[in-house]
Amino acid sequence: MMKTAVVTDSNSGISPEEAKANGIDVISMPFRIGEREYLENVNLTQEEFFQKLKQGLDVSTSMPSPGILMDTFDAKLKEYEDLVYIPMSSGLSGSCQAAKTLAEDYDGRVQVVDNKRISVTMRNSVLDALRLAKSGKNAAEIREILEQDAFNTSIYIMLDTLYYLKKGGRITPAAAALGTLLKLKPILQLHGEKLDAFAKARTIMQGKKIMLQAIREDAEKRLGGLSVENVRIDSAYTYDQDAAKEWKTEIESAFPGFEIYQQPLSLSIACHIGPGALAVTVTKKLQVM
Repeated sequence: MMKTAVVTDSNSGISPEEAKANGIDVISMPFRIGEREYLENVNLTQEEFFQKLKQGLDVSTSMPSPGILMDTFDAKLKEYEDLVYIPMSSGLSGSCQAAKTLAEDYDGRVQVVDNKRISVTMRNSVLDALRLAKSGKNAAEIREILEQDAFNTSIYIMLDTLYYLKKGGRITPAAAALGTLLKLKPILQLHGEKLDAFAKARTIMQGKKIMLQAIREDAEKRLGGLSVENVRIDSAYTYDQDAAKEWKTEIESAFPGFEIYQQPLSLSIACHIGPGALAVTVTKKLQVM
């Protein structure tokens, strides 16, 4: 029996069903839409979220309350010797630092991992933590391993619209207007902590080629080689499932032999970039001894 519990938040994209099957606790991220509070995957589905976004309602993200975190930690520590908590990257939210502050009251039994990830790359870390726990590693050892591994991944995201970046104040109205006029498709990169501009494409096809080439170069130059044994290649998207299926097929064609896992981008990212985004990720596989 495992002595260490694994806890994460809904930014990992781990569904309630997958969490239950693997014995993982997933804390739902809170959102405020209009005048109401919602919890991801509790009373707010992906479909409902994007319908509200299309209606032009104001969306703001928050972080789990200290009470919810403490209730979860206390419950797990009745069953396990210790636990590892993997929240979203500290570069994207204050929830990681808030959890670290709470963990100070648990005498080392709660270890909070800041491994700089979100979405499918964060999911990989959670599943790695589970494998490490099953191999006998304790929470402190798992935290150290995952934080050392933090930067061994990249995400590239092509946006369909600049509207939500403009609305959130992340680009100026003039830049958004020019980009829309020129029909530019911005490509963002998440390598480590924050979303940064990476490239601009004139067409969707060009944008896809840019992302696939970036993944290839990262694997070969930074992550030790492009092979099934060495790296995972995964995909994510916002809202448009038909476009996502087509994108997954294109990734599979570009990287034959790789099993491509695909999931929706977490709502914490989706609210800033809007529907129609396509993403691809590469992550160095963690070797569990």
